[in-house]
Amino acid sequence: MTLDSLLLSQDPELVRVIRPTLEELSIDVEVCHEARAGSDILITDKFDAVIVDCDDLNGGLAVLQGLRSTPSNRNSVAFAILNGKTTTTQEAFGMGANFVLQKPISQLNASRCFHAALNFMVKERRRYFRQPVKMPVQVIYEGKTLQATSTNISEGGIALMLREALPKGAAPHLKFSVPDTNIHIDVAAEVAWVNVKGLAGFRFQNLAQSSQEELDQWLDEQMEQEFPGTKERLAAAESETTR
Repeated sequence: MTLDSLLLSQDPELVRVIRPTLEELSIDVEVCHEARAGSDILITDKFDAVIVDCDDLNGGLAVLQGLRSTPSNRNSVAFAILNGKTTTTQEAFGMGANFVLQKPISQLNASRCFHAALNFMVKERRRYFRQPVKMPVQVIYEGKTLQATSTNISEGGIALMLREALPKGAAPHLKFSVPDTNIHIDVAAEVAWVNVKGLAGFRFQNLAQSSQEELDQWLDEQMEQEFPGTKERLAAAESETTR
């Protein structure tokens, strides 16, 4: 399993230390040297980790502050790199950082920090993982039963192709069975988003614990097939953080 990260910095020494540390953990690194360009990337691309050189990159603090408002990366694991002179650790956490590193950063300190964060990154990847699946879904709304077809499913919701549009915020009931399994879902849902092509995203509401556990286990199996080694990575990360 390969994770994705974005490093925003124009400090060559910082990049020299952090890049190999991340790559050793099978975390791909995209380096951006400008805060504005980084903000644009964060709007369109999804990253498991975002590392911001807050004090020594012009506009870096603004990127950190705005990260939680970006649709794609509001739950990404955020690392604040500080120079010890401008921004305090407490201020960085208040701006949304999950981890803070102080310059100068050694490879040992970087390795310890990213190892500790690995568990959070893998869990977040698991949370937003979407499994493509095509299956019939009954959408019960205002006394009518609409027929829909799913395009993908996650632990918290499902995307459907609808013949009849529903308004955003509508609260229908969904019924479906996951193909080639004994998983039968009967759940209240909320329309989270819609588009002009007839697609709509539904967020599950109070899914029964037994159904949630069955769905999560199935998704874990699908994710393991797509990203071999996920289970081992998660177990190793949890072991690392409990030492």
